[in-house]
Amino acid sequence: MSTKKDKFSSKDKNFMKLAFILARSRKGLTGDNPSVGCVIVKKNKIVSIGRTGFNGRPHAEYNAIANSYDNLNGSIMYVTLEPCNHYGKTPPCTQKIVKSGISEVYYPSNDIDKKVKGKSFKILSKNKIKVHKGILVKESKDFYKSYNINRNSKIPFVTGKIAVAKNNMIYSKSNRKITNEYSDKFTHFLRYKNDSILITYKTLNKDNPKLNCRLKGLEHFSPKRIILDNKLETDLNSYIIRTANSNNTLIFYNEAKKSKILEFKKKKVFLLKSKLHKNKNFDFKMILKKIFKYGCRNLLVEGGALLTSKLLRKKFFNEFYLFRGIKKIPKSPGYLAFNDLKLLDKKFKNKVNLNLNLGKDKITLYKK
Repeated sequence: MSTKKDKFSSKDKNFMKLAFILARSRKGLTGDNPSVGCVIVKKNKIVSIGRTGFNGRPHAEYNAIANSYDNLNGSIMYVTLEPCNHYGKTPPCTQKIVKSGISEVYYPSNDIDKKVKGKSFKILSKNKIKVHKGILVKESKDFYKSYNINRNSKIPFVTGKIAVAKNNMIYSKSNRKITNEYSDKFTHFLRYKNDSILITYKTLNKDNPKLNCRLKGLEHFSPKRIILDNKLETDLNSYIIRTANSNNTLIFYNEAKKSKILEFKKKKVFLLKSKLHKNKNFDFKMILKKIFKYGCRNLLVEGGALLTSKLLRKKFFNEFYLFRGIKKIPKSPGYLAFNDLKLLDKKFKNKVNLNLNLGKDKITLYKK
């Protein structure tokens, strides 16, 4: 059986893979804009690289052209997404590319943004620049899942995470440590890559977590804290409330005494009243739409067993990280276990065991 010959050389693919590595380094940190990587090559040598700036600007193409150490006449650009072609807060990247003297541009697929979609090919071709579209399409589709969900559904990309001991325990007063220091660092990396993190007030009151990123040099990338608390029962002396302001802490509630509401407002917590389902649970789809309006594009859920199971059953997670420690944790009063591990295999098509040099701990990534 014959197969269609790939029109892209291994050299072209390798340059584009490098561009994706650059894009991956900024993924989750570029706000409304997609994270893009760009590599410029001249005479088979890389003369410049670029990636999207923090919060989305400058764009990768602009940075790559500005960073070049050589004249770009006759060079080739490899960029992970269709270059922008409209005026916004900055001039279009297509204009910058034309003026630079670049002669060829490779990218996998069109941007889904209606202001951009499919127009760059015509603009670049009209200016006698060869455009090669369709390279590493599968990789592009996987990489831009979160961006596509943001644009199409107006909700954040939702990542779940839970840590379980060998006997599926997630909490015990006698032994609260489940995973090792290497796994802990990866948890902080996930917080760095997500602009918001969500828990319930029960988890907050039980653990008094910080929910911040504690990787050296990345502390200021700590996510916004979002708490589900129907009756405002969150401990006012908790670390989250003591360090709260209207920009970093949001609590969803349904009913509470005016005096209680005033107490939280004095602590500078941003409160948002939200409806409940008939089963007395928050409407999570509505929660996602509301936090999207407040700038949340990538949400990490570090909930307990109950919230995690509910969201798994309703298929709210776009991907999920399962941390598994090697020790059994003894049961003690108030212990908690996660007994829905089989749901992960049912709700996700793909499972990847991550080799991250975590000692004996294991992390499995589940993807749709």
